Amino acid sequence: MRDHIIGEDYELWDIVNDGPLATLKKSPEGVDVPKTRADCNVEDLRKWKKNAKAKKWLVCGLGPDEYSRFQSCTTIKEVWDTLQVAHEGTPQVKRSRRTLLYSQYENFTMKEGETI
Repeated sequence: MRDHIIGEDYELWDIVNDGPLATLKKSPEGVDVPKTRADCNVEDLRKWKKNAKAKKWLVCGLGPDEYSRFQSCTTIKEVWDTLQVAHEGTPQVKRSRRTLLYSQYENFTMKEGETI
């Protein structure tokens, strides 16, 4: 999938990894709030257009069963992170899996009656 997205547009993969970089503005109270479409400049709109393009490429490459996992995600970064956790597990799960496989390898012995 990575190579396919990079082949379409190299910047798309950066958006998958880093997100479209939220477009925020200061409210009158001094709090950061998301910009409305009217407040977005050309660069902000370009970022969100690239996000939508990357999401399209990823969604088209997956089946309907996968779509239900991330249909509520708004950015491609959220979609990618959801798919990674679903298929690879969290870092703790990966570490546990490696430890288990390593211990199985260390304890590998021939059974009674087996030959090389």
